[in-house]
Amino acid sequence: MERIYLDHNATTPLAPEVLEAMLPFLRADYGNPSSLHWFGQRARAATEDARARVATLIGAEPAEIVFTASGTESDNTALRGVAARVRDPRRGIVTTAIEHHAVVNTAKAMRDEGWPVALVGVDVEGRVRLEEVRSTVDDHTALVSVMLANNETGVLQPLPEAAALAHERGALVHSDAVPAAGKVPIDVTALDVDLLTLSAHKIYGPKGVGCLYVRRGTALAPLMTGGSQERNRRAGTVNVAGVVGFGAAAEYARTRLEGDAARLAELRDRLEARLLSIPGASRNGADPRLPNTTNVSFERTEAEGLVMALDLAGVAASTGAACAAGGAEPSHVLKAMGFPPERVESSLRLSLGRSTTEEQVDRAAAIIGECVARQRTR
Repeated sequence: MERIYLDHNATTPLAPEVLEAMLPFLRADYGNPSSLHWFGQRARAATEDARARVATLIGAEPAEIVFTASGTESDNTALRGVAARVRDPRRGIVTTAIEHHAVVNTAKAMRDEGWPVALVGVDVEGRVRLEEVRSTVDDHTALVSVMLANNETGVLQPLPEAAALAHERGALVHSDAVPAAGKVPIDVTALDVDLLTLSAHKIYGPKGVGCLYVRRGTALAPLMTGGSQERNRRAGTVNVAGVVGFGAAAEYARTRLEGDAARLAELRDRLEARLLSIPGASRNGADPRLPNTTNVSFERTEAEGLVMALDLAGVAASTGAACAAGGAEPSHVLKAMGFPPERVESSLRLSLGRSTTEEQVDRAAAIIGECVARQRTR
């Protein structure tokens, strides 16, 4: 059976060029980048080269990139690191109801620890309500966290406008840009953010490595303490092979971005048109969106059963974020958009990638249609 992978927002395959870049640092170049000898300095040089490549992807300076073990760690570092450095009365955290669990669950945990936390809502199109940001952020707010694009619907958020509102009140701004990286241009200066999260495995790099952009001069306490790595911002021996892979993936994403985005948008629209021709199908989320992502609900179906049926037929899809797989709770993103439970629980997320072809899109659409029809006749 030829399998069709339409879950690139969960993870992407390691690009061959990235693997080739990593291999020397899994074999002969095994030095610790903190060591002063020849082996260590080779590892350090490779790490700093990768840092520069990741920085270039988002228009940052290399010194503003802090390598971590994941996007989740980066999000935690942003929220908890800022909170640890602020002083009363500026203690509040404001984020949105559609953030990745790495942000929204960290914010909820901080609320339970006594930090003032507020969640702002979104409209039916999946876009953050700026009027709620304006009315919620005040002189007690320390940090506002708004994702650049939603990982379930692909909807691009009004991040620069939200950042301006936050900065007017003296708050710092963080953005989880993990879903957006490699799909849309990212410029931290234009976005006017103080902190921004990336993850390598979402841009055809290795799992287990991420980074946090920290604007020069931003006060941030380390989440990990120990050694003085990453300019005292994240202790622990750097994952050199992973970081090198991240750098290679970032450069590859930057050079391919425009062409990939145009091709994927065309394929997504082709897939979407076929799916929306199925009776009772509706798209969740409005343009502008990520070029590779569509979220569609099908009346009188149950999405988890549909995902399993599709897997048996050779199509990999999802109901939402991979970190929530197996959980009993339906999508918090679609719930926040105001959809009724039956629509939330009948929705599929399909995310395309570099290897996706027209033939795969057409075949997947046909298989989805067949699976929907079978489920409705039960």
